[in-house]
Amino acid sequence: MQSITEKEIRQSFVNCSKGDAKRMNLPSTLTDTDWEQLDFLGWSDPSYAGRSYIVLPKGDELVGVALKHESGGSDRAQMCTICTTTHSRGDVSLMTAKKTGESGRRGNTVGTYMCTDLLCSLYARGKKTPALGNRYRENLSTEERVVRVQENIESFIARLYT
Repeated sequence: MQSITEKEIRQSFVNCSKGDAKRMNLPSTLTDTDWEQLDFLGWSDPSYAGRSYIVLPKGDELVGVALKHESGGSDRAQMCTICTTTHSRGDVSLMTAKKTGESGRRGNTVGTYMCTDLLCSLYARGKKTPALGNRYRENLSTEERVVRVQENIESFIARLYT
């Protein structure tokens, strides 16, 4: 992923108002971000429990999505549908996003189970390990896992427009 600015992030959101995008808290570590290790930027809003955001490149544009989730999650091990990392103790959450357009204005949403910390890119690259300590055994290379993360997050984003 290429480096992005605060202005680009705020302008990228497709499922919230411009006012909401203007008021959202951006990650405090934005200037220290290792962009080459990310397929999408994801962060939680520390002042708004259960609110998270992702921004990802789609062609020559950025797509930003406001997400909601309930903190805590299950005490059982769960798998993220984006990076297929298995976590325990509530480290996977059902992330829901309001759809775009008229469907979103009527309150329709889409959801998927994702790493609560939204660091799927780092799990796929082996730069971060889950607290559970074990990864699902598979024979994919790091590059193949990265492609899977990109395909899965893009598939989730595409569902916002249907």
